[in-house]
Amino acid sequence: MNVEREPEVSKSQRKRDMHALQALGKTLIELPQEQLARIDLPEALLAAVLDARRISARGASRRQLQYVGRLMREVDAGHIRQQLELVQAGSAKSVALLHRAERWREQLLADPDSMSQFVSDFPGADTQRLRTLLRNAKREMDSSKPPRSFRELLRDIRETMLKHERAGQPDA
Repeated sequence: MNVEREPEVSKSQRKRDMHALQALGKTLIELPQEQLARIDLPEALLAAVLDARRISARGASRRQLQYVGRLMREVDAGHIRQQLELVQAGSAKSVALLHRAERWREQLLADPDSMSQFVSDFPGADTQRLRTLLRNAKREMDSSKPPRSFRELLRDIRETMLKHERAGQPDA
């Protein structure tokens, strides 16, 4: 009787695997709610992750994290990792867009002549509104008022860049 068996996984390897699943579970627990909603999780695992967010006692949260890790053994962790990477990549992309918008805002405030460059890079921009917001933002900065127009300017620049990106046009 020559029966081939799969090599047994050592206890140490099983522990390493379990810790990796717990780390993935911890990442899920720490995700913002809107990102967690985009990941397809089994109902029991989602409930355990949401419970872990509510638990504040140290020992109880540790036990809940172990429970999440135990539930993770029963699901395809690779699939969850892929979805998590996609969600986090989208988040990184929006952060990068925000940083580009902040650079444009600083450039426009420092040099009003750069408006023509912005309009050529993003043709759908509402130049009249942007010029008004620029003027008001400079006035607010000079008179130490709350930066309402400063924030609005960033919001408008970001929205213009998003519209441009969604239109499928390569951005600058």
